[in-house]
Amino acid sequence: MSAGYIIITNNPMVDEKFSNTHDLVYKDVSYREILEEAMNWIMQGHELLTHPLSGSVKPNETPYKSLLVRKQTGKPDARSIELIERAVETCDKFEKRTFTYKPGVYKDFQLVDMTLIESGMSSADEWL
Repeated sequence: MSAGYIIITNNPMVDEKFSNTHDLVYKDVSYREILEEAMNWIMQGHELLTHPLSGSVKPNETPYKSLLVRKQTGKPDARSIELIERAVETCDKFEKRTFTYKPGVYKDFQLVDMTLIESGMSSADEWL
């Protein structure tokens, strides 16, 4: 668990794959609530390393989101605060879905999110 970042996720597939090898915070919460969790970390001085609205997947289209924050803490980063606040505002603009998907679709959403976070992890591993 030597990476310079923490994974914050509500994706069980990401939790299963990385919980034993990386610092990871898993919460069984909504997309918006995972953004709020990341905001809490950012307000404690962790820097946001991945964009909270990455992948062109709208917040109302997927229930899963994984983010990276830098382990190092300091003064809260203004850019990180702005990005996460805008992501929460964007999330609030989308109409909440009231139906459920078939089980296989949830696995697809988990895989898309995991692929996006793995890309972010690869980049972070190179420059942290």
